[in-house]
Parts: sequence; structure tokens; C-alpha cells
Amino acid sequence: MEYGYLSIIPPLLAIVMALLTRRVLLSLFVGILSAQYIIADFQLLATLQHTVALFVSLLSEAWIVKTLLFALLVGSVMALLKASGGIEGLIDLLTRRYALVTSKRSALLLTYGVGVLIFIESSITSLIAGAIGRPLSERYGFSRAKLAYVCDSTSAPVCSLIMINGWGALVLGLLATQLSSGVITGDGVSWLLDALVYNFYAMAALAVTFAVIWFDLNMGEATLSHRKSTAQQNSTNSADALLMLLPLGVMIATVFLVLFVTGGGNMLHGSGSSAIFYAQVVTLVFMGLYYRYKQVMRPKKWFQEAFNGLKSMREIALILLFAFAIGASTQGLGTGTYLATFSQDILSVTYVAAVIFLLAAVMAFATGTSWGTFSIMIPVAVPMAVGMDANVALCIGAVISGGVFGDHCSPISDTTIIASLASGCDHIEHVVTQLPYALFSGVMALTLFIAFS
Repeated sequence: MEYGYLSIIPPLLAIVMALLTRRVLLSLFVGILSAQYIIADFQLLATLQHTVALFVSLLSEAWIVKTLLFALLVGSVMALLKASGGIEGLIDLLTRRYALVTSKRSALLLTYGVGVLIFIESSITSLIAGAIGRPLSERYGFSRAKLAYVCDSTSAPVCSLIMINGWGALVLGLLATQLSSGVITGDGVSWLLDALVYNFYAMAALAVTFAVIWFDLNMGEATLSHRKSTAQQNSTNSADALLMLLPLGVMIATVFLVLFVTGGGNMLHGSGSSAIFYAQVVTLVFMGLYYRYKQVMRPKKWFQEAFNGLKSMREIALILLFAFAIGASTQGLGTGTYLATFSQDILSVTYVAAVIFLLAAVMAFATGTSWGTFSIMIPVAVPMAVGMDANVALCIGAVISGGVFGDHCSPISDTTIIASLASGCDHIEHVVTQLPYALFSGVMALTLFIAFS
């Protein structure tokens, strides 16, 4: 069934409510109920039945359960890193012993560098960058909103540029369908590499983030809390950076290993949800054994800290579940397909890539998922580009860029939510303060798509 303009009402309702009320859970739930109300043909009882069935179906999906458990276990890892003194040890190593971090700029550049180097999975990128950046924000007096912006801008953009991860597997799979149907010829890897050259938003976002750090620019969060904390100014001699670095090393190695195993020897075909979940489990076990060996934490203390950290992530896990639910609802309404039909009759070849970029951005913003946007838009954009004799690789790059742009701006995006939690920043505060930077990067990307067309 086609729902037409009704399909865009639920996601927009959720987004507007979240921005106005700052109550993310309530806003998402209202968006979910309104979507199910439309799907149930405006029948109240059927709406309730559809809503229950939706959550049951979501919780029966292994990847969703693993992602939710990952969000909870992230809290445990963060709590243990803090309680062990590992974070203090790393900060002491960087600020006092080697003097690599001596100012707000160098602290943010370190966070930026961590985000760029760890491209295996956007959630892991935000987690590690946030864990390192949070104590530095207290010491050098920059806001958590600025930290969240740096974490968010070096997660999905980097993962979408260096696609040796689940992102690459998804896009290659979508391109394989176009190749098998004869829409395009060649091989998927070549098309992917050609398209990444045109991933203008990711490039612009990384460049703008670097400029914001280097020149200390504040477009959205200049008035937010830049309070210095004196609590951690004098780190203890017992603090050991290895208490943080070794667990993070185990985590990253486990992600690569699980991607390799689940992909049958090819990491591009591995399961991202399994990788991030098992990485947290293995890391927690390693931390328990290693901290006991180093005599910094007994098993009882390990359990207490891990449990307290897990409890602190309950609301975030619920937000993620609701974000998945509204994403599934918009898919059921055909929101993406409806938006895609707008462009097909009015495009000229000069603006085809720019319009695809904008359409993908709107779709990702409304649905909160870049991957879902790729899945909808690549099968639309590739035949459209071929039929109009446009640059196919440029149009694929426009889909990737637009999906990351819209996802970057959306308050119902899981990557935005995880960047907020990793940085210890209020979620809506992060969304509002990030928008000026993201929109500026988006304008740069749009200009480049028009110029290259």
C-alpha cells in the first residue's frame, strides 16, 4: 500500500518534538505510534497490536539485540576504564611525561586523530575517541558538545571513506545487484573505489572539523559549559596508561577478528553487529583478568563497576531501540520510496548528482539511517544516472555523501546517539550545536556535486 505524503509525517513529528521538547524517548515513541496508526488504517486497537508486533519483531533480530547489548556493555567498559585509573594514566602520559597534549587544541587534535585512525566501525570510533576526550575536556576547558561534534564527525565520515568494514560490504552488495541485472558493467570494487573519490561530504566534514579545532571556531556551542575541572589535575603515580591502552587494543583486535571469522576470511563480508558485541564481551573479560593480575581491582569491585556502568546506559539502549523502531516504521510506510519519486521527472543531467545528494540527505535525516538510505537510493540512483548519461560513480558518491550528511544531522540517528553517550553530552544539545558545522560541510559538498556534474 502507498501512503503518499502521510509517510513523511511520523519521522518529521518525532524530529520536531525532539528538538522542541528535548525529550527524545517520548518524541520517538510518538513518531512510532503515529506511523503504526497510519499503517493500521487509523484504527486504535490495531495500532496497539501493530506496535507490540513491531517491538517483538525487532527484538527477535539478532543484530538488533547485539547492538542494544553493545550499548549497555559500553557503559561497563567506560566505568571500568575510569575506575582502574587507566584514563588518568593515559592523560598523565600524554600531558606530563611526553607533553604531547598541552592545550585545548592539542587535546582535540588527539581526539580527532583517534577518530580518523580507528575506521573499523563508527560506534567503536566514537566510544574510544569519547573515552580519551572526556577527561581532556575537563582538564583543558572545552565543552562536551565540542567533544561530541569531533567524535561524530570522525566516525561515520571516516568509515564511509575507508570502507574496509561493514559499510563497504553493504555498498558492494548493493552494487552487485546492479551488476548482476546488467544496469552497469565491470566489478563492484572498482565502482566503489571510483565512487569514494566523490564522497564530498565526508571529506568536507573532516576538513571543517580540523579547521574548527585548529582555529578554535565556535559556531554552535560558544556559550556552553567550558568549565575546567581541577579534580584530575594531579594524576597519581600509580595510574598506568596500559590499564586503558591494552583493553582498547584487545577491543580493536577482537573487532577485526570477528569480522574476519564471520566474513569467512573476508572482513568486508563480516557481521558488524557481532563484531562490536563480542569485542565488548572479550574486552570486559580481559579487563577482569588483567586488572586482577595488576592488583588494581578485585572481582567484586569489577562486577560492581561493570554493573553500575551498564545501568547508566539503560536510557541510551531504549533510545536506540526506539530509533530502530521508527526506522522500521518509515520503511513500512515507504517514506524513502516516496521521497525518491520527487526527483525523477524534474532532473537535468547538470543537477542530477546534487539532487541525489539532497534527496539522500533528507531521507537519512527523516529515517535516521544512512545504511537504509543507501539500500533505497543506490537502486534508484544507478539506473537514473545510466538512463540520463550522467557520471554513475559521481551519483553513487552522492548517495553515500547524502546518507552520511543526513544521518549526521538527524536526532534519531544511532550514530548521533552513540556520539552523545560516548562524550557524556546531552543528546539534543549535541544535535543542535553540531548542525551549523554539518550544514556548512553540506553546502560545500553540494557545491562540489554541482561543479563536477
